[in-house]
Amino acid sequence: MKRFFVKASIGAAGLLALLVPLHGCTNLDETPLSLISTSNFFTNEGEVLAALAGVYAQLRTTTPEGGLYDVNEITTDEMVVPIRGSDWNDNGQWIDLHNMTWTPTSIATSNFFNGDWNNPYAGIARANLFLSAVQNVTVANKASIIAEVRALRAFYYYLLMDFFGGVPIVTTTELGKHPRNTRREVFDFIEKELIAARDSGLPATRPVEENGRFTQGGADAILANMYVNAGVFTKEGAGSGGINATGYNSCSSITVTGGDACQAAIAASDRLLNSGNYRLADSFPQNFRADNNNSPENIFVVKFIAADGLGMDYAMAILHYNQYAPLAPWNGFAIQAQTYNAFDSTDKRRRVVLIGPQNDVLSGAFACVRPGCAGGAPDNYGPVWESTHRLIFTDTIHNIRAATEGEGGRVYKWPADPNHVAQNSGNDFAWFRLGEIYLIKAEVEHVLGDDALALTLLDSLRARRDTVAPPLVGAVSDALILKERLFELLGENKRRQDLIRFGGYTNRADDPSLVGGKQPRADYYVLMPVPQSQIDANPLLTQNPGY
Repeated sequence: MKRFFVKASIGAAGLLALLVPLHGCTNLDETPLSLISTSNFFTNEGEVLAALAGVYAQLRTTTPEGGLYDVNEITTDEMVVPIRGSDWNDNGQWIDLHNMTWTPTSIATSNFFNGDWNNPYAGIARANLFLSAVQNVTVANKASIIAEVRALRAFYYYLLMDFFGGVPIVTTTELGKHPRNTRREVFDFIEKELIAARDSGLPATRPVEENGRFTQGGADAILANMYVNAGVFTKEGAGSGGINATGYNSCSSITVTGGDACQAAIAASDRLLNSGNYRLADSFPQNFRADNNNSPENIFVVKFIAADGLGMDYAMAILHYNQYAPLAPWNGFAIQAQTYNAFDSTDKRRRVVLIGPQNDVLSGAFACVRPGCAGGAPDNYGPVWESTHRLIFTDTIHNIRAATEGEGGRVYKWPADPNHVAQNSGNDFAWFRLGEIYLIKAEVEHVLGDDALALTLLDSLRARRDTVAPPLVGAVSDALILKERLFELLGENKRRQDLIRFGGYTNRADDPSLVGGKQPRADYYVLMPVPQSQIDANPLLTQNPGY
């Protein structure tokens, strides 16, 4: 068993902050030892809310603070983590991850997929114990809190379904080993739980002091995403009748509650678009700054604050060692040239990528590769000095195993908080925001043949008041929609899912300029392997096909 300690934060009658021990266990329904048994749990509302914060705590592992984000980004064409001298080798885990050379026992599986299995199940175990313990407690808004925890549990199952396909469904605190449910069974369970939570207790909105807690909109956003991905999410894996590397998996052929998945996606999207509770932000950057808790696009977010152990430290993973004084970032994640160059130069959303000569992100002082340029331009400033001293990010990375310090632009979408505490910034991470709902509805309208409406929705995103991008010209196509999702959602945990849905995940190759990068792989890599350590702990599990 691995034991981790993180701080959880949740808006509930003010921002609660508490130290929550998190456990990752191979026994799927093992009760976390940090949670008290149901016989002596919950004597007052404060204890209920503290335990609720513990269920929310696992969300941190799904953001740039955790390994799930790494898998969603580094396995795609968006980002790569090249080896830079003695940095970022890590026994080859990043190369194994990016190049899709993993097996059920390889280092990417051990260091990423194992956590991506354990962490959601830890959240599920916490939710199950909470739901059992709260039954015999009298507390205000009890029905709403139960609905909230059911929605959280459903989201953790959503993550497992996305990565691993069929997984065991466990809804009690009873200890024991369980066989895998089919992926369709997991899909149906998540859908049922989200609909029940939405209709039986989740509020439409919450007061400012409860920012970050589940609402009806959060349930509908996950449902809309599930429905547009239904052609993938209801299939066991690659092969005959399953997911393939080249075919578009349409939602129109999948039956869900209330009809086919395409119509269900439109209905869920329309509930959000017509609710009056959300609107597009006035400017694109507003969704990501340290004050993005005020963004009107937020639907379901993971909360962070600028406090010790409670903040986002994404900037540390991407910025150069000399670019965020007085901290020393780690100079790792980089965007691929083919992705950066896919943006039109007039699209202001491309500005989230740092490219060319660089400054300290807060002070504005010149950032150096060598000492000698801090504080501004020296007297001998010129092309020679800049080429030898100034930090310059190039778009191209020449070798995934031997990159220089400045190779690769950086997706600086969540900028450092001017009021950061050490490496902790207060930027929230939006799992779902209104921009994606526009994209989901546009995609489904295109599938159903209404390209005029699809184009209107896409142009709405490009026409924010600061003129993010000029209007689109030409016919709507699958390729256009996939590109618009890239431009809008770059770095937001969505690319792996999108590439699978549009048939571009396993068969893609890295830009030829990147030596040693990914080459096309077999279709079955659309699902991650169940880590062998999990199968060893629970022999009732079965491995995904192909591994």
